[in-house]
Amino acid sequence: MAEATAAAGSEGKRRASSSTRAVGRYELGKTIGEGSFAKVKIARDTRSGAACAIKVLDRNHVLRHKMVEQIKREIATMKLIKHPNVVQLHEVMASRSKIYMVLEFVDGGELFDKIVNSGRLGEDEARRYFHQLINAVDYCHSRGVYHRDLKPENLLLDSYGSLKVSDFGLSAFAPQTKEDGLLHTACGTPNYVAPEVLNDKGYDGMAADVWSCGIILFVLMAGYLPFDDPNLMTLYKLIAKANVSCPPWFSSGARNLIKRILDPNPQTRITIAQILEDEWFKKDYKPTDFEQNEDVSLEDVDAAFNGLEEHLVSEKKEKPESMNAFALISRSQGFNLGNLFEKEMMGMAKRETSFTSQRTPQEIMSKIEEACGPLGFNVRKQNYKMKLKGDKTGRKGHLSVATEVFEVAPSLHMVELRKTGGDTLEFHNFYQSFSSELKDIVWKSESDTRR
Repeated sequence: MAEATAAAGSEGKRRASSSTRAVGRYELGKTIGEGSFAKVKIARDTRSGAACAIKVLDRNHVLRHKMVEQIKREIATMKLIKHPNVVQLHEVMASRSKIYMVLEFVDGGELFDKIVNSGRLGEDEARRYFHQLINAVDYCHSRGVYHRDLKPENLLLDSYGSLKVSDFGLSAFAPQTKEDGLLHTACGTPNYVAPEVLNDKGYDGMAADVWSCGIILFVLMAGYLPFDDPNLMTLYKLIAKANVSCPPWFSSGARNLIKRILDPNPQTRITIAQILEDEWFKKDYKPTDFEQNEDVSLEDVDAAFNGLEEHLVSEKKEKPESMNAFALISRSQGFNLGNLFEKEMMGMAKRETSFTSQRTPQEIMSKIEEACGPLGFNVRKQNYKMKLKGDKTGRKGHLSVATEVFEVAPSLHMVELRKTGGDTLEFHNFYQSFSSELKDIVWKSESDTRR
């Protein structure tokens, strides 16, 4: 695993050098993540040569949707939290049209992917990640920050296997509590949200985060969610009752701790201070040792949003370097559909995948568009990128998928597909129908053909 993540890291650094645009001193490479309001691109600092990740937001979009305060809050939160188990924000920049958040590049993927690949983790390994999660969340709370969207997809791993909490877009500061000392905005991912968040009577941000940590621990060790149902109202009722049924392979210590965390009553739910004293938790526990820096400057944040000409960075278009065809083909292992449609966990598929094709880009785009029509997806095309959006509203809004075609060689192309919105289970169901329509454009190596 260490070799694989190291290879992924070096591959990421190679791709960063194949940049299509420069922003300030950073060369921007391929998109590695995409959401409703932002893209995350891998990048390279031309001064140090170090890889980083840059979150790119459209300035006009932020202003039009009145998101300035939300984005400022996310940035201020990440600047405030300087902890080894939290993704670090290095700096904030802006051009006339974009806002750029320069982040620590974490090259080991999501903890979610590790669960997908393993099915479930052993108790000792799960406990080690839980130690790091609790350390990070405890530090956030000590700084008056509540994450409010803790889930395996927002927990990244570096090449050393250390956990990093990311995505503070839904976080809240202690000053945001009302006169009753509680938060009142219901947010987060339904399966991981505490019952008191759903009942709309106000909630304690610390207790709600602890609940989410308990769900994560259960998923790590079980390989599935403790409360799950495709019908949201049924799911909410399951969460409210919180009748946890632990698998037989859970030790009594793990079972007892999880039941104390998944207490539907936030008043009697175990606190982080009590978790730290729990016998199961304390096994092999090592508190995080790091140097705390109390100086937090928000000058670059203000400069990025005030739009003054002297604070803006320059954007420069550059011709991309040639891609390494061998590395890309090796990465996708020919055209084995077993690698295209990933191993499932809890009925879910991995959120990003790729395949290679010997068809022309025009043929690939046409085939994808043709496959999407009967499935009820609207298609928007720009150059060799496509945005696919489902007609129906699912559990988490409309399912959205982004695709992009890259030229590896004159007669070989790589196609990447990413879920950018909606429910992961619905994405998996979409793929089951979508995959059969793509078989005739997928390139198979001789070894795949002989199978």
